[in-house]
Amino acid sequence: MSTQKTIRREAGTVEENALRLDQEKAEQVVEALNVDLAASYVLYHQLRKHHWNVEGAEFNDLHEFLGEKAEEAEAAADELAERAQALGGVPVSGPANLEEHAPVEFEGEDVYDIRTSLENDRELYGDVIESVREHVGLAEDLGDYATSELLREILEDLEDAAHEVDHYLEDDTLVLESATK
Repeated sequence: MSTQKTIRREAGTVEENALRLDQEKAEQVVEALNVDLAASYVLYHQLRKHHWNVEGAEFNDLHEFLGEKAEEAEAAADELAERAQALGGVPVSGPANLEEHAPVEFEGEDVYDIRTSLENDRELYGDVIESVREHVGLAEDLGDYATSELLREILEDLEDAAHEVDHYLEDDTLVLESATK
């Protein structure tokens, strides 16, 4: 175990970066990335919770779908954290810091029926989409085109996932009405 006690980079700071993005602009972009990073982890944990707890006739499809979407949210969080680090920032981490930075809230520990869970997921996706969309514009306005492009790609994936959740919530089903009583 390491006995090193020297802090190499203090959380919440942004140092000069090799990407030559102005320090003040980098600070704004890193803050936005940390907000979206925190939101991605809230989304990840909620999707993973639903993946674990899904039941019913569509169990297998929904279990796989929610697991895939959770993995996508985690992969997006990793990309956001790596970009924040590349810009000289310290990616937000740890439950308390993630909760503090997230513009969204986890639905809680209770287990809901799958329709309610998916409705909560659709709402959370919408909130995360709004945050990322706003930050695409911020990065673009600040001349950080690479971050803007990264956020656009993440936004497209989020929108696709929200659209898929919406399809699961449609009222057309192969499940017999008698099976839902």
